[in-house]
Formats: sequence, C-alpha cells, structure tokens
Amino acid sequence: MILILEADLGEQSPIFQQLLTRLRGFSGIHFRVHQEQGAEQVLSEIYLIGDTKSLRIEDMEALPGVERAVRVSREYRLLGRHTGDQRTHGFDYNGVRFSQENLHVFAGLCAVDTPEHVEQMLRALQENGQVCTRMGAYKPRTSPYAFQGHGKDCLPWVFELAGKYGMRVIAMEILHESHMDEIREALEKTGHPTGVMLQIGTRNTQNFELLKAVGRQQELPVLLKRGFGITLEESLNAAEYLASEGNTKVIFGLRGMKTNLGDPHRNFVDFAQVPVVKRLTRMPVCIDPSHSVGSRDAGPDGIMDVFHVTAQGVVAGANMILVDFHPDPATALVDGPQALLLEELPWFLEDVRLAREAYEERRLLAAAQISI
Repeated sequence: MILILEADLGEQSPIFQQLLTRLRGFSGIHFRVHQEQGAEQVLSEIYLIGDTKSLRIEDMEALPGVERAVRVSREYRLLGRHTGDQRTHGFDYNGVRFSQENLHVFAGLCAVDTPEHVEQMLRALQENGQVCTRMGAYKPRTSPYAFQGHGKDCLPWVFELAGKYGMRVIAMEILHESHMDEIREALEKTGHPTGVMLQIGTRNTQNFELLKAVGRQQELPVLLKRGFGITLEESLNAAEYLASEGNTKVIFGLRGMKTNLGDPHRNFVDFAQVPVVKRLTRMPVCIDPSHSVGSRDAGPDGIMDVFHVTAQGVVAGANMILVDFHPDPATALVDGPQALLLEELPWFLEDVRLAREAYEERRLLAAAQISI
C-alpha cells in the first residue's frame, strides 16, 4: 500500500512524526519513506510493506498527514500505475523536465570517436535548438576484438564540448559500477558543464547487481532499455530494481526484440507497446529507432524506415527518442550503416514534430469522445 502525504509535509514536522509513530505500531508491517522534489513542492510517499490486505483504505486516509491511500495492484510497486492511482509522475534534471507528457530527442553518436566529430554533432544540435544528445563512451560488443569505446579517456573533452554547445543532458551507457565513478569524477573535474543520464543497455537489463548499484545513487537519472530476449513484464521488474534502491528517475526504453520475425530490420520493432508501458507504469517511455531498424533503407515514398518507425512511436505517445547520427557514417567505429547524416537532422526533427502534432490531435479527439 502507498500512502500519499500532504504536499510539503517535512520529515521534521510534528504531523509527520506522529504519522510515523502510528505506523510503527502496525504489527507485521514495515515502511519506507520516499520523497520527490517537484518543480514547486516536495512530494512525500510512504510505502507499507508486509501483510497490508487487512488495512482499510478509509482507515489509512484518516491517519495524520495522509492525503490519499493507494492499494498496490502490480508487482512493480514504486514505478507501477496502480488501480485508482491517476497521479502524473516526472522529474527534473539539469533544467530538463522528463514525464509522460512531453518529448525529447537525444540525437548523437552511438560511439564517441574523435573530438572533431563530437563537436560537429553538438554544433548541429545547437543550431537546431536541441539541448539533449547521446554519446557512447562504453560500448558492449558481441566480439571481444571489436571497438569497446574510449571509456573514461574521452569523458573530459566530451563534457567540455557539451557545455560549449549548451547540451543539458547526455545519455551514456555504462557497463559496470565503476563507470559511474568515472563519469562523476569527470563531471567534477570539468566543472559540471552538462548532465548525464545513465543508460542500462539491453544486455544488462537483468544484471541485477548493476541495477542495484545504479539505483543506490539518486543524482543521475537512468534510461533502462528493454531486454531483447525477455518479456515486457520481466523488463518492467528490472526497472523496479532501480526504484527499490531509491532512484525513481527512470525512463523505460523500447529498442526492438531480437527475433528473425523482424527481418529485414535489425530487431522486431516493439513501439506498439509505448502506450502499454505508460498504462502499466508512470515512467516516461523512450524509443530507439536506430537499433530497431539498423539501416538507412527507404521505401518507394523516399522515407527511411528509421523515420517511419520513429513516427509510429511518437504517434503512440513516446516521450524520448534515442537516435544515431554521425558526421561521416563511413568512418564510424560502431553502427555506421544505421546512422543518419547531420544534414538530415532538420528533416528528422520536422518529421518528429509532425508526428507529435498528430499525437496531440489524437489526444484531443479521445478527450472529446470520453466527454460525450
């Protein structure tokens, strides 16, 4: 059961302490306090863990400081959207708002290669009004002999260039707990010119010890990609590992499923599940069209498959797009064949705008039908 407290009810207030005293008297139940700093107020929730079936909603809502009580209806307790719980959820990080209501494009290099290419990419993003990007420093590869990324050596100049071109958030995959330390150290040494969203890739979706370690830190938000060979339910529970350790600043990423049923695409596109994830959880949803499609192939209409599947995800309500671009894909060290060109960035962003506009119109149409 979740107890939603009155806004700005501080932990030191007499009402809050009175509530905790009452909760400590419940036999067989322990609790965890979670606080979230919103744009204008602090929101507090208390999670009751144990045999809560005998607790009545009415009795819980009569406790001091409790605004509303919600009975947990899903296995993922902290990130789930439970029965009767229509709260919106989101978080702010480094001046950027992430929620199920908005949309951000994270275009950039799948793998950082040279300072020149990084600067060209970031300059193009700034010229097109973007404040988010993706930059891969640590790369998991199928072959042990393939390029594994520049790692911590590239972090200082990547962060400095990001600050120079006004990038607020960089999505960056990590493979090990130590990578968080390297990122934080580089941010500190460069004066925090930008922010980092830690990315857990599809291969590590069920690396539970890594999930726990990432969840224990609450400074950096997390993008968790769906595991390419497991069910959606299993991936959502993986996200809950992050939240259970304290970090609820989580975005869920759909990146395609590994099956030949999707051929000739690299993975079977799963963007139809954007609204499913938003219905089951309160997490913003990201789509990764580049790793779903894996090519620059276009149809007779001249529109690339990457554009088509991006539009499908956006029309379905996606909140974030992770997409590969490169100044010179022929020399890219990772996934060059699927990277879009810098001169295609304005086209891509305009296509996204059209798809988002269609989604907003569909929302209005649905609202009008519901009100009839």
